[in-house]
Amino acid sequence: MAKQPYRVKDVSLAEEGLKLIEWAESRMPVLLKLREEFEREKPLEGWRIGACLHVTKETAVLVRTLKAGGAEVALCASNPLSTQDAVAAALAMEGVNVYAWRGQTTEEYYQCIEDVLSYRPRITVDDGADLVATIHSKHRELLGHVVGGTEETTTGVIRLRALAREGRLGYPIIAVNDAYTKYLFDNRFGTGQSTLDGILRATSILLAGKTVVVAGYGWCGRGIALRAKGMGANVIVVEANPLRALEALMDGFQIKSMMEAAPLGDLFITATGNTDVIRREHFERMKDGAILANSGHFNVEISVPDLEQLSVSRRTLRPNVEEFKLKDGRRLYLLAEGRLVNLAAAEGHP
Repeated sequence: MAKQPYRVKDVSLAEEGLKLIEWAESRMPVLLKLREEFEREKPLEGWRIGACLHVTKETAVLVRTLKAGGAEVALCASNPLSTQDAVAAALAMEGVNVYAWRGQTTEEYYQCIEDVLSYRPRITVDDGADLVATIHSKHRELLGHVVGGTEETTTGVIRLRALAREGRLGYPIIAVNDAYTKYLFDNRFGTGQSTLDGILRATSILLAGKTVVVAGYGWCGRGIALRAKGMGANVIVVEANPLRALEALMDGFQIKSMMEAAPLGDLFITATGNTDVIRREHFERMKDGAILANSGHFNVEISVPDLEQLSVSRRTLRPNVEEFKLKDGRRLYLLAEGRLVNLAAAEGHP
């Protein structure tokens, strides 16, 4: 097992974290109802769960419920910038083996995954499939030990289905993202609202009258586009799938390629689960002052390396807002390092 029972930024933040969790619990009656059942029946007695999730106040409510069911839980973050440090401290004080803090380096992030796996979990709970991928690449001895898992994101399910197609997925995993309650509500309404929440917290801009380019018209993209439209923005959708593009058109949005949209957008939001959706040739066409945000799980949808190569300087103007000055004097603004803006710059889904 890991040398330390937990690693968090500051355990003195625990009292603040308890209040945040209390607030989340007051808005999560269904999970609390399940907790009552779990406390009576102890269905997870003796089971060890390894979780790689965004360490937020809502996740804390889930972890408390798993513990109420008898489980032992080891938890790490599923993104280096999404941890709420006060919540992590509170969980640590409640006996959760939590390894997470905001602002982790890449090395620290993956070491925390190793810390969780050192507990030899029987069940995995993943967000983005980094925990499962690490088991398959570095800890194959656990494949016969883990009995099953869950994956809750579109991006993670894509990764796992690729493993399954190749015959390399070592144990069964439930694709939570396929549940109606996940994509119809959490993706559409949760991501739709929290993405704009993160952008507005980071930038304090007025959306009304702005041209917002949404890349991807899956359930997350639908929610983002609808809410941006509701706040008065002119929305352009970029979508490679012709049926989804037609749906967006009939929902009242303009449809363009990214090359066509690049010179028009004031704000660009990616939600595709793909790589390099916005890249060099698009940056070269953007107007001065354009803002770039990502709502996909990984920081690969906006090509930060291309942006760095085109720039002569970069500086942080305010928390989660980085200015890249291009050779011709234009300035582009990247939010939250290109990571998922709803958690890095806000608090995730309400």
